[in-house]
Amino acid sequence: MLVDTIIEDERWTSAGIEPLAEGAAAATLTHLGLDPSRFEIALLACDDARIAVLNADFRGKPQPTNVLSWPAEDLAATNDGNMPGLPETGPQGADAGPLQELGDIAIAYDTCAREAAEQGKQLADHATHLVVHAVLHLLGYDHIRDRDATLMEQTEVKILGKLGLPDPY
Repeated sequence: MLVDTIIEDERWTSAGIEPLAEGAAAATLTHLGLDPSRFEIALLACDDARIAVLNADFRGKPQPTNVLSWPAEDLAATNDGNMPGLPETGPQGADAGPLQELGDIAIAYDTCAREAAEQGKQLADHATHLVVHAVLHLLGYDHIRDRDATLMEQTEVKILGKLGLPDPY
């Protein structure tokens, strides 16, 4: 299993977060030419109160947000608009060894549900987008610099298109 999900807010269970996150993460890695069976991601499916604490602790912003991510390794490109470095996958097959941890993600039900409603989207579609977005962050993508943001958004759109979802931008 690629995504190890911890559900703190049971509303995520009825929203189908576990298969949704697994599919979104696998599609993201596959799109980038990575074998999803070689990696592991931890996902915390929580509420706004919990993510507000995490956002305050790790980003100094004491308010809820939709999704947060903590990469296990800094893979970011040095130059604005360049592709991030891909993680080393190590040996394949029987001698592959332990799974490589890509990092952790937290996703907040309240904010995601509110944003989906405001944007006229299904919660599952919006959450899928946010998981793809967070996995790209784990892989060194970012949207602080302009060309990095363009690269990240274009990559998200391609992955979501392969999943049958429209351009969220």
